[in-house]
Amino acid sequence: MNKALCVVVALGGLIGQHAAHAQTPGTWGNWYIGTVVLPGSVEKKWGGYVEVQARSDGLFRQYFYNELKGGVSYDLDKNFTVLLGTGRYSTFDEPGPRTLEKRLWQQLVLSQYMDRLKIEHRYRVEQRWLHYQAEDSTAFRQRLRYRLNAFLPLNHKTVTEKTVFLSVYDEVFLNPRGPVFERNRFYTGLGYQFNRHLNVQLGWVRQANYSQPTLKQGQLLPLRASVKDNVVLTVIYRLAHRDATPRPESMPSQQD
Repeated sequence: MNKALCVVVALGGLIGQHAAHAQTPGTWGNWYIGTVVLPGSVEKKWGGYVEVQARSDGLFRQYFYNELKGGVSYDLDKNFTVLLGTGRYSTFDEPGPRTLEKRLWQQLVLSQYMDRLKIEHRYRVEQRWLHYQAEDSTAFRQRLRYRLNAFLPLNHKTVTEKTVFLSVYDEVFLNPRGPVFERNRFYTGLGYQFNRHLNVQLGWVRQANYSQPTLKQGQLLPLRASVKDNVVLTVIYRLAHRDATPRPESMPSQQD
């Protein structure tokens, strides 16, 4: 138990330094995430999910963004899962939509189940098609993402019914065209697994978006970051294959 706590604390402290070095003061907003997941089982390897998400620029106000996405997954074995996903992302501005993005991605998830600590590695490659309404222009971009997620059940050894758990993750976003280090997202939260189907999580995420170094008046301005803090409310409902043996243990992971 002490070793597991040390790993989680070290993870949060080490990776959270990315956000601490940001140069632009942050503001607060909200993320609301609702997800329905059909995980693979011992006999039936196929699964999938659908998710809706909304975000606000201020605490409980200034709604400006939504997501609708889903994907199909396949369990290579109990610790490796691949997924093909797609989504629609809308950023709003008065009086209407400002940016519309359509996205396709491929990902691999590696799960590690230790005595009490659970670790998840997620690797994702994204293809993004963006339409900017104001300029009536479109753009294509690619992005690489890696997320390291740790879970620690507090009142049981596994995340089972009536379990309180701690979740910490850090995710880096890499742009092949530059700036290479595009974004960093650090999250910590507390969750409750009501039963084998439903869990709710409340947490905080700090997202730092990095700008390209620029040359201004003969001086090189270094990489800069704009930071946003958000209160995150997540509700995840897990379905089950009919007449299939469920996994002995699973992680209450956020899909995005």
